[in-house]
Amino acid sequence: MTPVLLLAAEKESAEVTDWAARIGWVVGLALFVALVYWLMREGWKWRGTLQGDLPELPVTQDDPGPARLSMSGRYHGSTTAGQWLDRIVAHGLGTRSRAELTLTDAGLDVVRPGANDFFVPVAQLREARLDKGIAGKVLTEGGLLVVTWAHGERLIDSGFRSDHAAEHTAWVDTINSMIEKNTREGAER
Repeated sequence: MTPVLLLAAEKESAEVTDWAARIGWVVGLALFVALVYWLMREGWKWRGTLQGDLPELPVTQDDPGPARLSMSGRYHGSTTAGQWLDRIVAHGLGTRSRAELTLTDAGLDVVRPGANDFFVPVAQLREARLDKGIAGKVLTEGGLLVVTWAHGERLIDSGFRSDHAAEHTAWVDTINSMIEKNTREGAER
């Protein structure tokens, strides 16, 4: 045999897998993911603390009157009005959920299974419009019903998406006409 073949025959191939290194990388990656998750959670809680000046949300009145409109769909969150990325998380307003909306002459009732329900009196409604996004959710143009309302010292945009998007236009028209009527009646007093 030639010396080159003898050298090649004597070498053993290295192990294909170094289990200690692989386990180390997996544990390190898991710890990194856990750290990122923990930091995100702390940031969410800190945001809620910073928004602690927001008063408690109003609850539905005992007899709000007959429903003008009702809608089943999703609540996508609330932001500071005009700042679609500044999510409000205080009092559960940052929690996405299913939602049942009912519009009466008294205001807008938002029932959210598994999250805090809230009520927006008609005097606090400021505007309704169709938009394409709110913090964490972007849709096609006009795919989101955004209701602007006053709560405490803040103006808040809340985003909703109906199970039947064709309903959005009727909601915008009805809410805006209720706001105009309420403004006129307030000016006459």
